[in-house]
Amino acid sequence: MKNEEYEVLHTEGSRPVKMWTRGVPVEEAAKKQLRNTATLPFIYKHIAVMPDVHLGKGSTIGSVIPTLGAVIPAAVGVDIGCGMMAAKTTLTASDLPDNLGPLRSAIERAIPHGMSPKTRGHRGRDEGSWHTPPSVVDAAWLQLKDEFDAICLKTPKLKNTNNYRHLGTLGGGNHFVEVCLDEQGSVWFMLHSGSRGVGNAIGTHFIELAKQDMRTHFINLPDQDLAYLAEGTQHYDDYVEAVGWAQRFARNNREVMMQNLIAAVRMVIHKPFQTHVEAVNCHHNYVQKEHHFGKDVLITRKGAVSARAGELGIIPGSMGAKSFIVRGKGNADSFHSCSHGAGRTMSRTEAKRRFNLDDQIRATQSVECRKDENVIDEIPMAYKDIDAVMLAQRELVDVVHILKQVVCVKG
Repeated sequence: MKNEEYEVLHTEGSRPVKMWTRGVPVEEAAKKQLRNTATLPFIYKHIAVMPDVHLGKGSTIGSVIPTLGAVIPAAVGVDIGCGMMAAKTTLTASDLPDNLGPLRSAIERAIPHGMSPKTRGHRGRDEGSWHTPPSVVDAAWLQLKDEFDAICLKTPKLKNTNNYRHLGTLGGGNHFVEVCLDEQGSVWFMLHSGSRGVGNAIGTHFIELAKQDMRTHFINLPDQDLAYLAEGTQHYDDYVEAVGWAQRFARNNREVMMQNLIAAVRMVIHKPFQTHVEAVNCHHNYVQKEHHFGKDVLITRKGAVSARAGELGIIPGSMGAKSFIVRGKGNADSFHSCSHGAGRTMSRTEAKRRFNLDDQIRATQSVECRKDENVIDEIPMAYKDIDAVMLAQRELVDVVHILKQVVCVKG
């Protein structure tokens, strides 16, 4: 009997790949990556594929990889703990100024972003760019410092990374800060970022260690970026500790930025308002132990969000498109997961080749945002149709709110 909920990729000698991609195109190169991952002997039950799936490093972005006795560092990636945070406020559309330019400028001053000097190593506190007192950053760092020091005793080179300096900063690429309106005209604040420089250093270090382990033990893989760390080894234990810390860093990073964002808005909008009327803070690049089909397993969500029954999550569209606050249905076959966004249909290089600045301006005409050649790679047309993505995963989540951005700050 044909399953109407998902399609299945079958490859002899490997685990099945269940794909919630009906009505959404999936490139052949991504299917090849999925088949490669499914051949690994420690995959548990099957791989679950979200409708935003696309080519990644070693394994696809938009996949859920359950494992027993091993972890694949490159599947978790280098933007460890990357995810979303959203907070509903008591403001409404009528409370926003007619000219949103000063609001965007205030947010850009409040949150160091992209590769600006502030995020390369200088927090900019003495330049009057911070609306939140340094004590907020310091308090968040104190929650992380002792464990980070312990990790650095085992891996000393992590000490000289951008760790404390990057706390409360926004990454580049598809990371963003937005002011949005929901279907009732309520104002939401939303942002997307991860563990920044220190997470990148942790991911890169352990990806290389995994590759060295494969060479040491003469283990052949269909793709070297599927190199894994075996449970019971020192490298595995060290990675689990470091990746868990990086995920906490990422969550704290979003919370500090949210405080900066709220303070920046209050500098422009003087009407008193409350925030966190509803709030969500969720990872979409991470690994953690969970219980599925009767066993405790490691679940790696590489571009996927936890969607347990009743659990709230965030699925952003592209720059200029709508986003969704969703409630999980607890679908067992998806390992209680849903997509983390729309998913790219083309590389950044291809987007820049295919589209020009006029295209970018037209696509974002309703949004107060950067409109220059450096953000053409984030043009909405470089992403899948978010409505098709949502339709394909209707058995995974229910839509709670539909958000449309009116201000977007890119790194």
